[in-house]
Amino acid sequence: MSRHLSPLVIALTLAGGFGTAFAQYNESAAQNAPAPARQEVKTVDADGRVTKTYVYKPAPTDRYGNAAGNKYDLAVDGAFKGQTVAVLHFYTWENFDFSLPKAALAEKGFSVYRWIGAPPTPKELREKLKMASQLWIISSEQRLLTPEHLKVIKEFFDSGKGVYIWGDNEPFYADANAVAETLFGGKMLGNLPGDQVVGMASHGKKTGVVIGHLLTTGLEFIYEGITIATIQPNQMLKPLIYGHEGNLVAAYYDANGKRAILDGGFTRMYIKWDTAGTSRYIKNSAAWLQNVERFGSAVYVKK
Repeated sequence: MSRHLSPLVIALTLAGGFGTAFAQYNESAAQNAPAPARQEVKTVDADGRVTKTYVYKPAPTDRYGNAAGNKYDLAVDGAFKGQTVAVLHFYTWENFDFSLPKAALAEKGFSVYRWIGAPPTPKELREKLKMASQLWIISSEQRLLTPEHLKVIKEFFDSGKGVYIWGDNEPFYADANAVAETLFGGKMLGNLPGDQVVGMASHGKKTGVVIGHLLTTGLEFIYEGITIATIQPNQMLKPLIYGHEGNLVAAYYDANGKRAILDGGFTRMYIKWDTAGTSRYIKNSAAWLQNVERFGSAVYVKK
C-alpha cells in the first residue's frame, strides 16, 4: 500500500563544469510506491472551531501498475541538460538503433554520442570520453574491445564516471564480461527465456524489482527482456532486478565513489519498449549513474 511522505525538491549542484541539475524526488516514490496525492479538508463545528484533516488518494497508475507520469521518475525533465551519454553500441541486429532509449534520455536533458558496430581507437575513445559524463556498452557476440580500450574505460570508471554494461543471452556478452571483469570482477552467463513482467522482490522473494533503491524510483513492475543472461554472484555487486525464474538479470556497483550497472537483458531497449517500466528505468539509470553525490552537493529543500 502506498504511504504519503513529504515531497522534496533536491537541488544538485555539480562541479567540474557539469553545471547545475535539479532533480525532483518523492520519498515514497523512491521506495517504489506511487506517491499519494494529499488533499486538505476543513470542517467547522457548531462553535466555529476549524478542524483540518487530510485525505490521501493514490497516484494514478499506468496499465502495468507503475506510477503514471514523468514526475514520478528519479529526476525531473531537463535535469541534466548539457550532459552526454557515450554509447559503444556493438549489437545492432533486429533494427536496434537506440532510438527509444535516446528519446527517453533526452527527456532528462541527456544527449547521446554513439559508436555503432565497432569501437573507435583507444586514443579517440579517451578523447571523446572527456566530454561524456557516463559510458554505456552494448555487447555483441564477439570481443571488439582491446586491452587498451579496457584501460581507457577503467580510467573513466575510476574517475567516478558512471558505466552501464549491457549484455544478453549467450553469446551476446563478450565485451560485457570483458569490461565487467576489468572493473569489478563481474560476469554474466547463460540463456534463459524471459518475456515476463515481474513485480517487487519483497519479503525475501527473489523475483522482481528490489525495493528501496533510487534506481527503481516509481517502479513496481518491470519487463525483464526477451531472452536473458544471468549475473553471476559477486560480493561487489548488489541485486537490482530478478527475473521470473529467480535469476539475477541486473545488478549494480556502488562503492568508493564509483557506480556501474551490469545487465543481462538488453532486448528491453528495443523489444516491447512500452511494456512495464522500461522507459522510466532507463531514465532513472542515467540519473543515478550521473553520480552527483561524488561530483557535487545535494541540498534537500521541502516544498
